[in-house]
Amino acid sequence: MADYSCKLYSNLQKETGVETGFHQTGSLSLAQSEDRLLSLKWIASHLQVNDIPCSILSSAQVVELHPWVETADLHGALYVPVDGVVSPVDVCRAFAHAAIANGVRMYDRTAVSHVIVEKGMVTAVETDRGEITCEYFVNCAGQWAYELGQSCDEPVSIPLHPCEHFYLISHPAELPLASDLPVVLDPDGRIYVRPWKGGILSGGFEKNPKPICTEGKNQVEFQNLQHDWDHYGPLLQSLLERMPVLSDVQIRRLVNCPESFSPDMRCILGESPSVQNYFVLAGMNSSGSSLAGGAGRLLAEWIAFGSTSVDVWPLDIRRFSALQGSRTFLRHRVMEVVPLLYERLYHGVEFQTGRRLRTSPLYDRLDSQGARWTEKHAFERPKYFVTEGQSDGEQNVTFFKPCWFDIVRDEVLACKEAVCAIDMSSFTKFELRSTGRQALDMLQWLCCDDMDVPTGTVVHTGMLNANGAYENDCSIARLSKGNFFIVSSTDQHIRGWAWLSRHLPADGSVQLEDVTWKYTALNVIGPLAVSVLSDLSYIPISQNQFRYMVCKEMSMGYANGIRVISMTHTGEPGFVLYIPIEYALYIYNEMMGVGKKHGIKDAGYFALRSLRIERFFPFWGQDLNSCTTPLECGRENRVKFNEDIDFIGRKALLQQKQDGVRRRLIMLILTEHSCDEDPWPHGYEPIFRNNQFVGFTTSCDYSFTLKGHVCLGYVQHRDANNGQLLSVTPDYVTQGDYELEIAGTRYKAKVKLYPMQLPHTN
Repeated sequence: MADYSCKLYSNLQKETGVETGFHQTGSLSLAQSEDRLLSLKWIASHLQVNDIPCSILSSAQVVELHPWVETADLHGALYVPVDGVVSPVDVCRAFAHAAIANGVRMYDRTAVSHVIVEKGMVTAVETDRGEITCEYFVNCAGQWAYELGQSCDEPVSIPLHPCEHFYLISHPAELPLASDLPVVLDPDGRIYVRPWKGGILSGGFEKNPKPICTEGKNQVEFQNLQHDWDHYGPLLQSLLERMPVLSDVQIRRLVNCPESFSPDMRCILGESPSVQNYFVLAGMNSSGSSLAGGAGRLLAEWIAFGSTSVDVWPLDIRRFSALQGSRTFLRHRVMEVVPLLYERLYHGVEFQTGRRLRTSPLYDRLDSQGARWTEKHAFERPKYFVTEGQSDGEQNVTFFKPCWFDIVRDEVLACKEAVCAIDMSSFTKFELRSTGRQALDMLQWLCCDDMDVPTGTVVHTGMLNANGAYENDCSIARLSKGNFFIVSSTDQHIRGWAWLSRHLPADGSVQLEDVTWKYTALNVIGPLAVSVLSDLSYIPISQNQFRYMVCKEMSMGYANGIRVISMTHTGEPGFVLYIPIEYALYIYNEMMGVGKKHGIKDAGYFALRSLRIERFFPFWGQDLNSCTTPLECGRENRVKFNEDIDFIGRKALLQQKQDGVRRRLIMLILTEHSCDEDPWPHGYEPIFRNNQFVGFTTSCDYSFTLKGHVCLGYVQHRDANNGQLLSVTPDYVTQGDYELEIAGTRYKAKVKLYPMQLPHTN
């Protein structure tokens, strides 16, 4: 998005005739540590394969580009020569000029008081100049977006909160600073510095940010707040240490202008899940100018075409739960987010605020048994368990071999050799019901696989959009003729509900219920899982009696109504138990008791991740998204091509099948990468085939079975002469030499197009 914005701004003045203040100055990101430099090398890898010029510089090279920068404590820097600066006010003026020239009617200084919704869709807005009828409404109100979202017939939750943001403007230096010198970003010092009329403009992201409007509705107009030199002091100290020459330069003024921040440091984009045609673009986290052009383009695509040209799930408003719209949560979270904008360095850093909002009934029990927690969609989930005699080094984060390596290894081995239990209660669970075949007909239209299966059968299927790509990846159990149990990933909760709700028959013949909180889910994995299930239910059970992808309702001990599904989301043998929530603790205690003789132990999501990646098991949000089709990820056998049943996306898939897929999901096994000495891949690493960039990884982990890193990712095939995308055939995939680039270093890899035969395959 930033690259598109920069290119857009560079031509905007020429196109509109309005001055934008654009200067291509370049940027320097400084590293005060080896780990920071490694993170910059990671960024450089991404920029270079996206044809954005950049280079890693030594301290001496930094001085050559910017003589004011003190480099004694630096380990290096990242230089991006095509970066630039603009005047935000002038850019807005240029956009407005172009819009009016193209027929757009603009109402300046007009207050929007209410958004009118009829039948779940935007129809008009009320303003202080009267009502305006509209087909689409876009909330890009910045720090006021939260309040504007609430002033709707059906409130729209937009989780952001404003904080004070300080920056300093100096008078010109005695020898004025050249306007074409690079912008300096010093994340370890928490500051940024850019040339400004012979002097500098410098701001930063302090450790102790100051939220505003904490007592109620945001009534602040767009204006500067009261300055606070004591609060800005640490940033000023960092500035003078980085550029000592500034000690002789006079300060013109300190500006305090509010900025809005989101709970996860990413902007908020997309259509509201509750109101159709209500779009949002807000929460820019002080990067509004750099991201606006690219984000605006994506939003325009979404409105005009119903989808975007690239996957935007990491920015999608549907990634947030309603709980994350709480004012108290947002106030506390942004106090953590602001310093992390520059401080966050490593993959997998956990937020500490707003935790323990959504927990399973087993939370306290698992916590007492050494669970270490991660959060997904505000739901606490166990990462792994530190038992007596083990240590995870206080969960220190690193680019290299993590402190939990041996712990997760033991959990993975138990899953493969004995049996483990993973609390997966956070998974999304819906029920779809009808008295006749209406629910079946609805699912046949929504799902790419055939849902007209015998009662008790489980189908793993996708719900596709008109482009044939995944809107939802789920497992559906047919409980009875008109009753279906739908299970999907945790972060599909809001998205999945919205997709299903919008396709319910208007006559009310199908009922949709969210039963996520009615069932606790225990994933029982391993070759001895069947023995534990037999002991728990007092009924001899074998794999032949309980086939793969079957759902049965069972009694266990004193409890009944437990739904048992013979799949584990890992490719390993076992079952997922969906337990009525009131029985959860009882069943867990019973299971751990009868499982003791089978070597049962607790495990977490890190073990599950390792298991599913080595089994080539793609997950939604990582390997699957709204731009991925079943043909691209090797799931053509889960599409009902051979049946005369229409479904959303069928036409697009038939066309893709005829034309050939232009990208393909593959598995890469690193062969010359040291688990102990080299940085670990985490996803989005560039993939090279025969020394040509062909794609990115989507998810990676260490395989304790293969004793090396395994990565999933997508590859493309481009014509060497004109760059046109060609079909990705099995021969193209398997007949190349592959490398993976991690932080600027390439490692050889073996490629697999299909899952490997490993022990204990279902």
